[in-house]
Amino acid sequence: MRKIVLATGNAGKAREFAAVLAGFELEIVPQSAFDVPEAEEVGLTFVENALLKARNAALHTGLPALADDSGLVVDALDGRPGIHSARYAGPGADDCANIAKLLVELRGVPAERRTARFVCTLALLRHPADPTPLICQGSWEGLILTEPRGANGFGYDPVFFAPGERRTAAEMDPADKNRLSHRGRALALLRGQLRDGAAR
Repeated sequence: MRKIVLATGNAGKAREFAAVLAGFELEIVPQSAFDVPEAEEVGLTFVENALLKARNAALHTGLPALADDSGLVVDALDGRPGIHSARYAGPGADDCANIAKLLVELRGVPAERRTARFVCTLALLRHPADPTPLICQGSWEGLILTEPRGANGFGYDPVFFAPGERRTAAEMDPADKNRLSHRGRALALLRGQLRDGAAR
């Protein structure tokens, strides 16, 4: 079984990726198992940051590495919070603080202009100097509400309303969210690429 390091310290995320990629004879191991230091996310795009994280993990482990970079892109805010989604309200900010800042910035913006999307970019490198990384990107269109709804999920899920579902991401059960989400869509593309042998 081929081992791939996932550029995260989150064991739950590693299990999620392993479940989605089941059937490919891959063992997904979080980088924390190798004491890999966190990469400095200095890129200007989701793609750049995903590549930085994957390259850092591959460099420290000598293994193929998979990384994702995700965030919320709001049209009325010129794409913010974007790559800064996790720390929008400042270093160490929690979900509530990030949502509060977002809602303040969108105060007075009418419903039809509160369009947004979640974006997830995956980067798979065979080795640190891989000149042809495998990159897959998924997005999920929605609207930003004026107040949170729902108790599931994390991040901006309580204010991200999916019009086709008539509920927020935080009002969905995990199976529905994973089927619809940006990460789910990016992982589906990755599965397709792996099935076609692009990552060999």
